[in-house]
Amino acid sequence: MPKTRFKIDLNKKMDQQEMPGHNRWHPDIPAVFSADPGESFRMECLDWTDGQIANNDDVSDIKNVNLKRVHVLSGPVHVNGVSPGDLLVVDILDIGTFPEAEWGFNGIFAHENGGGFLTAHFPEAAKSIWEFNGIYASSRHVPGVSFPGLIHPGLIGTAPSHELLNEWNKREKELVDHDPQRVPPYAELPDIDSAVIGNVKGEQFDKIAKEGARTVPPRENGGNCDIKNLTRGSRVYFPVFVEGGKLSVGDLHFSQGDGEISFCGGIEIPGWIDLKVDVIKGGMEKYQIKSNPVFRTSPVEPHFTDYIVFEGVSVNEHSGQQHYLDAHLAYKRACLNAIDYMKTLGYTGEQAYMLLSTAPVEGRVSGIVDIPNACCTVAIPKDIFDKDPFPEK
Repeated sequence: MPKTRFKIDLNKKMDQQEMPGHNRWHPDIPAVFSADPGESFRMECLDWTDGQIANNDDVSDIKNVNLKRVHVLSGPVHVNGVSPGDLLVVDILDIGTFPEAEWGFNGIFAHENGGGFLTAHFPEAAKSIWEFNGIYASSRHVPGVSFPGLIHPGLIGTAPSHELLNEWNKREKELVDHDPQRVPPYAELPDIDSAVIGNVKGEQFDKIAKEGARTVPPRENGGNCDIKNLTRGSRVYFPVFVEGGKLSVGDLHFSQGDGEISFCGGIEIPGWIDLKVDVIKGGMEKYQIKSNPVFRTSPVEPHFTDYIVFEGVSVNEHSGQQHYLDAHLAYKRACLNAIDYMKTLGYTGEQAYMLLSTAPVEGRVSGIVDIPNACCTVAIPKDIFDKDPFPEK
C-alpha cells in the first residue's frame, strides 16, 4: 500500500489539521510534500464543505452552508523535476471511504445560497443522506433505489501560473460585471473570507487570499471538473504551469450522475486516494495539450445495459422561446422531463432531482447539428430501481 503522505483528522477542520491544505488556487501556496517521478502515495481528503454537513434529517446545514469555505483540497504536491511546459502524468491507483465514515450526502442548495442547475424549479434547500453497503449506495431520503458507486475525485488539478491566474480573474470579473447583483452570481471572485491557505500566515496569507481563484469551476488546470468516469484505473495528463506542478485533490464522490446537476451534486464524502505521478518533458507542446487536461478512462466502471432515456431540446421551458443549438438548455429540458416522469413513479421533484445527481446517470449531447434544436439525453439505468420504471399499458 502506498505511504500516506497527507493525513487528515475527520474531527478537525482543514485549517486545524497538522498539515493544512487549501481552498484557493494560487501559484504561491507552498507544497505540503515533494514526490519523485514514478512515486506512489496516498492522500486523505475531507469532504468538500470541510465537514459542515451532518448525517441527520435536518436540512438546515445544507440551507446555511458556507460556500466560501469550499472546496477544501489536500495538497499541493511538488513533483521533483517537473517544469512549466511539461505534462504531469497522474495515475489514480485506488480510492475509497474511511471505515468510520461509511456515508455521504447530497443536497439542493437554496437559490440565494448558490442554487444549482435547476434552481428556478427547485429554489429551496433539500438534503439526502446515502449509506454504503460495500460498493452499493442507498438512501432513506430517496427510497426504492440502490446502485454501485464509481468513487472519484470531483476536483483534481495543478496550480496556475501568475499569468494564468490573472487571466482567470480578469475574464471572470468581466462576466460578473454584466450583472454584479445577480443571485446566484455569474462567478465567484477572489474573497479572503473563509480562505484556507495551508500554513501561510500574515501578509502573505492576505495577498494569496485576495488574489487566489475560487475552486468552484473547472479551468485550464483541471480543477472542479466533476467527471464521474475519472476514477481508479484512470490516467490524467495535466498541463504544468509552475515548477513542480503543485498537484492538489479533493471533493471526493461515492457516486455521481453526469452533470452533477444539483451542485451539491454527487454523493459527497471524505476519503482517501492513491496516486502515482510521472512526467513527460515538453509534453504540452509535443502533444498540444496546452489548455486543459486529457485523461484515459478506467476499465473499472458499473456495468449497465438497459436505460430509460429522456430527451430534451433547446426550447425555453418557461416562455416557449426557440433557442439556437443551445446544449445547456437542451440538457436542462432532458433533466426536467426525467423528473416529471419520475414523479409518476411516486418520487417528489426534489427526490428525483437528487437521484439524477447521484446515480450513475449517463448524459449526452446527442445532436448538435440539426438547426435550430440541440438534442441532449439523460439515461437512467433501469436496474437501480426496485421496480421496473418503464411505462405499462
